Amino acid sequence: MRQVILDTETTGLRIEDGHRIIEIGCLEMVDRKLTGKHYHQFINPKREIEAAAIAVHGITNEFLRDKPFFTDISKEFMEFVMGAELIIHNAPFDLSFINNELMLARQEWKPVTDYCGVIDTLQLARQLHAGQRNSLDALCKRYAVDNSKRDLHGALVDAHLLAQVYLAMTGGQGSFFDVLNESQNTTASNTESSIHISVEKTSLCVLNATQDELLEHQKYLELLKKQGKCNWMGD
Repeated sequence: MRQVILDTETTGLRIEDGHRIIEIGCLEMVDRKLTGKHYHQFINPKREIEAAAIAVHGITNEFLRDKPFFTDISKEFMEFVMGAELIIHNAPFDLSFINNELMLARQEWKPVTDYCGVIDTLQLARQLHAGQRNSLDALCKRYAVDNSKRDLHGALVDAHLLAQVYLAMTGGQGSFFDVLNESQNTTASNTESSIHISVEKTSLCVLNATQDELLEHQKYLELLKKQGKCNWMGD
C-alpha cells in the first residue's frame, strides 16, 4: 500500500480571506516503511504573508519572491501524490488549501480526493484519545517522538514527525524504528544489528490486564476493524 504523509504551510488560516499555500512537504511510505522518496517545494503565493503566520513557520515574503507559482508545480506535485492514500493532520485544512490552489491553477484539476484516499490523523487521535489534546506536538509527547529540534513549523519537518506519530498510533512499532532510521539516513540492516534485547537469565514478571484495560483493548480492535486494518477479530 502506497501512502503519502503530507503537510503544508500557508500565508494565513482561511482561503476565504485569499490565503495561499507557501510550502508543501510530502514523504512516500510503502507497506508502512518510508521509501526515501519525498516531494518538497516552497511556493510564491502572489500575496503577503500574515505576521502571525510568519511567527509560526518563519517563512518570509522576501524568501518566497523567486520561488515558483503553484501553477508551475501543480503537475509534478499531483504526479507524486496520485493514487496514494494521504496521511494528513487536520486534513480539512490542508485539503481546502490544496483544492483551492488546484482550482486557481485553471488546469482542469479535480479535487485531490478524486485522485487520493485520505486519513485524518487528528480525527483518528480524537477517537483514540477523547478529551485530550491532540495537536501534533501533544501526540509527539504522548508517543515519545522527539520534536526537540523543531523550533518552527515546516512542511517537511512536520511530515517526518507525523510519519512517526502515525505509525506509533496505529500500532506499528516495528515500522516505527524504520522511520527513525530513514530520518537518520541509516539502513534497516543497521537497525537489526544494533538493537539487541537479551532475556537470558532474566526472570519475567507476568502482569495480567485489568478488566478496564481489556475493554479499552477491545474498543481499539473494533476501531481498527472499521478501518479494515484488524487481523485479530472475526467478522
